[in-house]
Amino acid sequence: MYKPFQKYLEDSLFGRFELKETPIPTTLARQVSERGKNPATIQSWCYESSRLRKIRYTYIDAGESAQIFNSVIYPRVSFDLPLLGIDLLSFNNRKFLVVVDFQPLFRDIDYQQRYIEPMRPIYDRYRDLAQDLGMKFYDANQYFSKYLIFAKTDYETVEQRVFPAYQDYLNLYWEMLDAAVPFTDPRDIERIDQAHHDYDQYSADRDPAHGLFSSYFGHEWAERFLYEFLFDRAKPVSAGVKHP
Repeated sequence: MYKPFQKYLEDSLFGRFELKETPIPTTLARQVSERGKNPATIQSWCYESSRLRKIRYTYIDAGESAQIFNSVIYPRVSFDLPLLGIDLLSFNNRKFLVVVDFQPLFRDIDYQQRYIEPMRPIYDRYRDLAQDLGMKFYDANQYFSKYLIFAKTDYETVEQRVFPAYQDYLNLYWEMLDAAVPFTDPRDIERIDQAHHDYDQYSADRDPAHGLFSSYFGHEWAERFLYEFLFDRAKPVSAGVKHP
């Protein structure tokens, strides 16, 4: 379902950057579940480059019951660019949810003008994919931009509208990354680094996919995947505290 999206991301990354593979523990890099009606396979990849400290993406293939492609790209902490977030999900060939966004680290006006406003022309071209759905697990005013793609849709729209919008957002992100000037003041770098930590903690504490991972691959594996791979700068929640 979303393999063309994965391929486009990979072609873009390998065509633009000199990537270094980041090792993932074998049991987390790929796992197969025989639970339920459809076997599920989850596979992940992770890289870094001179301008990107972490490039991670994951594909879950559970046949018709679920197809999921997820990615977060983190710039080096000498750059204060937003993170590039991608979530593409389909369930039972009936429910399709798509999210693509530049996830802002800061909310001040200058930051919004530099990094979020450039998204507006693309957003305006794909207004049909910017649905006011409301967020169950997250605060829309934290780590989300006002120009995100966020839609419940159908298979044809994914092919005809979501895919070109996704390409446009990725290409804009690479342009912004190419043009970015790194900070050199340790105080700025420390502030950005802390923002990366805060993002990981916020996301790990609220990640709705934790329950899905647990149902397919077990709670212990899901915990490791969440904190050792997806959001490795987050600290696990205290024992006995349930995920939202």
